[in-house]
Amino acid sequence: MEPFMVARRAILVSGLAALALTACGPKAPAPSAADTLTVAATAIPHAEVLEFVKPKLAAEGLKLKIKVFNDYVQPNTQVAEKRIDVNYFQTLPYLQDFNREKGTDLVTITGVHVEPIGAYSTKWKSIAEVPNGATVAIPNDASTEARALILLAKNGVIGLKNPSDLSTLKDITSNPKNLKFKELEAPALPRVLAQVDLAVINTNYALDAKLNPSKDALIAEDKTSPYVNYLVGRPDNKDDPRVKKLAAALTSPEVKDFLAQKYAGAVVPAF
Repeated sequence: MEPFMVARRAILVSGLAALALTACGPKAPAPSAADTLTVAATAIPHAEVLEFVKPKLAAEGLKLKIKVFNDYVQPNTQVAEKRIDVNYFQTLPYLQDFNREKGTDLVTITGVHVEPIGAYSTKWKSIAEVPNGATVAIPNDASTEARALILLAKNGVIGLKNPSDLSTLKDITSNPKNLKFKELEAPALPRVLAQVDLAVINTNYALDAKLNPSKDALIAEDKTSPYVNYLVGRPDNKDDPRVKKLAAALTSPEVKDFLAQKYAGAVVPAF
């Protein structure tokens, strides 16, 4: 082949390649692992709040991968084992109890909201109507059981040695209606509501069961509840820029407005 033909062909190939690149335009780089953050959450309201901030974070270059769980153990276990980066579902007393029992060292990053826990019934319209010998279902994890008992004590249903302490059934000092308590896994409480006289249910599970805490609960914590729900991580990633970016998004004015509009008092901002 003549030299000028070789040169001509090289120019032609080079020109076609340049034309193809111009036509297609530059491709956006695929998100790397460094630009992705995995978050464990329960479905309502935590995953809903995360879905709300997801587009904002994407615009800032952070891809949020939300993994929904229906229990309180795996979200912590998987973060501790570094299978998931952070989680958003729990209160500080629950986290402290989990760390103590499991030997983990998970840490709080920022407080986001409060879900006032409430007592529900399909049989009675007020707490005063709950009869003698009634069956009351409460969560069986230590921190939430204490929270349920404190709620009942503050409303005069039972008496406790120290209503501000981490109480158990053994700490009940008075039970004027001879209530019978059933300790159950928190996710199961809405399912047994029709089978008991009263059930103290975490707000996330109440919302998931289409219960309206501000209307359906016979009694409930008020807005001064100390049980704030936190974004939680590990000592090694609590200062990670991606985690800080999520923390900032979760405590933004936009999230405060979202909580107020969507949950109408059932979920209260803690910031």
